[in-house]
Amino acid sequence: MTAPDPMRTFRKLALNNALANYRLAQAVMALPQTEFAAKRVSFFPSLKATLNHILIVDWFYIDAMMDGVLGLKAFDNEEPFDTAEALYAAQRESDIELCALTQNLTADALGTAIEIQRAGRIQVERLDDVLSHLFQHQTHHRGQAHAMLAGTAIKPPQLDEFIVADDAKWRKAELAAFGWTEDTLEFGGPLDDEHRDE
Repeated sequence: MTAPDPMRTFRKLALNNALANYRLAQAVMALPQTEFAAKRVSFFPSLKATLNHILIVDWFYIDAMMDGVLGLKAFDNEEPFDTAEALYAAQRESDIELCALTQNLTADALGTAIEIQRAGRIQVERLDDVLSHLFQHQTHHRGQAHAMLAGTAIKPPQLDEFIVADDAKWRKAELAAFGWTEDTLEFGGPLDDEHRDE
């Protein structure tokens, strides 16, 4: 066993997020458009609304962690993408950006103060807490999408096979879709420029 690395958990959670979003998207993209947009029982009223929400919240927090200027403009359009294909293409870009952000983390950076624009105020939080919150948010709403998918003809996919070593045999296709290997999951790299742009 190697010495503990406080960044390893965040790198693995970012990779898990990308792989889980990819696997979920493959199932969702197999739905007819009417099913993707159909009204369902959940916090958000459709798969379309739920998955758009995941993405715009990702945009909001990733931008804040990168000292960007997007702020609350991220929420100007609650459903910026109409089709599952267009939505996943944008989600994949965001996921790769988050992976790159976590790869470049240092232990000192985890305690950095992040300014988050809110209506009429600036919320200040630690970087590690913002990351933890974002991963929780993604998992929370992916679970809702998973449950909604169960009400369709498409079988909901397993979404928790991207962290522990024993699950390696189940995630080969997802890793291959990004050009990643088991070493990427274990050590956080390589994420080369070729695959960041996919």
